[in-house]
Amino acid sequence: MLKIQEIREIIKLIDQSSIEKFTFESEGTKIKLEKGMNGLQQPVHVEQQRKEEPVQQAAPAIQQPKKEQQEQAQAPAEQENKETATTTSNAADDPSLHKITSPMVGTFYQASSPDADPYVKKGDSVKPDSIVCIVEAMKLFNEIEAEVSGEIVEILVEDGQLVEYGQPLFLVKQK
Repeated sequence: MLKIQEIREIIKLIDQSSIEKFTFESEGTKIKLEKGMNGLQQPVHVEQQRKEEPVQQAAPAIQQPKKEQQEQAQAPAEQENKETATTTSNAADDPSLHKITSPMVGTFYQASSPDADPYVKKGDSVKPDSIVCIVEAMKLFNEIEAEVSGEIVEILVEDGQLVEYGQPLFLVKQK
């Protein structure tokens, strides 16, 4: 069984080479890697659209057109989303913070099982060998280590979210 560091090394070597496809099989475990055109991968963006119902008033004195009602109902949510996005992007752009990135495409999990506590939370201290999450790919659960000592400043993905190779998962303030 290959360790996560060995898989990362293989990915880096293939990424730097002109190899387009790579398959490795050992003891019932099979790893298959493919590069896109010229090694460039297009990130997949998953967006969820929230459907908000217009706000119903019990006995309005003046009936507003439905479009205005919808705009008023969506305005606070949009403002909150903008503020959250600005805070996250400012933190993500901070060069003093270390980004823990996904070593593969898969599904991000904060805990070993749905009823278990998360490996780390915002504000937790980590060491280089601390497990911070799991990325599941093809029914294999890969434990991701912090690789640095520091404090978790931000968790950039949601539990159960699909992540891409190289996508930042956590921001760590190094000690």
